[in-house]
Order: sequence, then structure tokens, then C-alpha cells
Amino acid sequence: VQLQASGGGLVQAGGSLRLSCAASGRIFSNNAMGWFRQAPGKEREFVATISWSGSGTHYAEPVKGRFTISRDNAENTVSLQMNSLKPEDTAVYYCAAARRPVSGRGQYEYAYWGQGTLVTVSS
Repeated sequence: VQLQASGGGLVQAGGSLRLSCAASGRIFSNNAMGWFRQAPGKEREFVATISWSGSGTHYAEPVKGRFTISRDNAENTVSLQMNSLKPEDTAVYYCAAARRPVSGRGQYEYAYWGQGTLVTVSS
């Protein structure tokens, strides 16, 4: 299983970015997917997760109302639409595939990880 994240870059505060994660291999449509991020000098933290069908989503408090996670099982992709970006959103963003069809915020719930894509939000 391989996960390839893309879409990161430099954006001004208040702007938007859309991250994408392409999955290859057998695992995807039967498993929840998630996004995590790691800011400089901080531990990696949960951002959002989506169930295998796409019907269930869950967000970390700091991104609620600004970020939207979605998936396309036909294309084996999961996306993270990020609006109203803030400097504190600056981080390397990782996509991850969970062990189960529905998962939460625990990193231990995710078996496969992408390489990360850097998002930098300037003030």
C-alpha cells in the first residue's frame, strides 16, 4: 500500500488550499482515511477522518468549519479542502489509511502513512 500526498504550498492567511492523497494497493475503499499534521517543533496531531463510505466525518476542533475531508473511492483518492487558513495551520500534512472502516483520531488506528506535504501559511 502506498499513499501519495500532494497539494501543499505557500498561501497567505485567509487563503485556501486543497490537499489530495492518492492510494495504491488493495486497501482503500473498505477503510477509513485520515489527515494528520505536524507543525515545526510539535508532535503530529489529528486533523480529520472520513469513514469508508464517506458518510461519516470527524474534525479536530481547530479546523472545524474551515476544513472539509472527502473521498472518491472510484479514484482511490481522499482530499482535504482547507479554507480560511491561518498561520497556525502551517505544518506538514500526512494522509493515512486506517485499519478499520470507521476510525477516530488516534494515530495507532492508522496502519499506512503517506510521505507528507508541506503547507505554509504566511501572515
